[in-house]
Amino acid sequence: MKNLKKYLLSAAAVLALVSCSNDDDTPVANNVTLEFNNTFKNQTIVLGDAASTSATTNTSASSQVHHFSELKYVISNIRLVKDNGDEIPYNINNLDNGATVIDQSKAATLNYVLSNIPSATYKQIKFGLGVKTELNTLDQAKFPKFYAAAGANDTEMHWEWGTGYRFTKIEGFYDTDNKQLSIHTGSTIEGTAPNYTQGVDAYRDITLNLTTNAIVGSAAPKIKIKADFDKLLSGKTNTITLSSTGMGANATSSIHTAANMVLFVDNLGGNGTSDITGMFSVTAVEN
Repeated sequence: MKNLKKYLLSAAAVLALVSCSNDDDTPVANNVTLEFNNTFKNQTIVLGDAASTSATTNTSASSQVHHFSELKYVISNIRLVKDNGDEIPYNINNLDNGATVIDQSKAATLNYVLSNIPSATYKQIKFGLGVKTELNTLDQAKFPKFYAAAGANDTEMHWEWGTGYRFTKIEGFYDTDNKQLSIHTGSTIEGTAPNYTQGVDAYRDITLNLTTNAIVGSAAPKIKIKADFDKLLSGKTNTITLSSTGMGANATSSIHTAANMVLFVDNLGGNGTSDITGMFSVTAVEN
């Protein structure tokens, strides 16, 4: 009997150790990578100048042929949503650690790593296209890393008048004669210093359902996100025909008005009500 008791106690101890070991094998946090694929419909965009024969071309709903030579946008205010609905914010008030410029000309920027995400099962991702109003000032002292990255000579995501960030910057060419296409979006201000007030709020909040749950723990999932720039001119909200002259001029950033800019913003980022996905979709989750 004593031997049996010793055996049972030993077996229980082994099971307890195995159980503890299994628990310890699952880290409390792991990374999640956001992989961005910028496309025209389902074709990954290749940039090119006016004479390029290799640049990816697209035809809008109004039959305008166009291609891009430059393509950049800001992602910030990232939140992952657990399967129970709880939101896990990722450095939402810190642009240095929680915002990035996606630049089609720099492959390294197309993968953004979220570090130390709590182990859990996630069903959605939310993020901002642009920078929310309360952080949208060119604060070099508070966010030196993001300020420098956005303002670099080959990035140029600061507005020239120095009040905030560009949210998207698109350069390219349209129509068969390759007229210049230059579309920049971002929140605007009104009035004069120091009494500025909010003009157009170009920030848009995106909500995307994952194709399958992302399981963070022993695995470090990759969430693949497509940004379909066919929506720039042929969005869910607006069909836009580019023009460089006249009252409806909207093809260059020096000409298009704030009202015209909002048409592009609503196509790319959604209108915030009936469209909360804009040009974005999740194409896969790799656990």
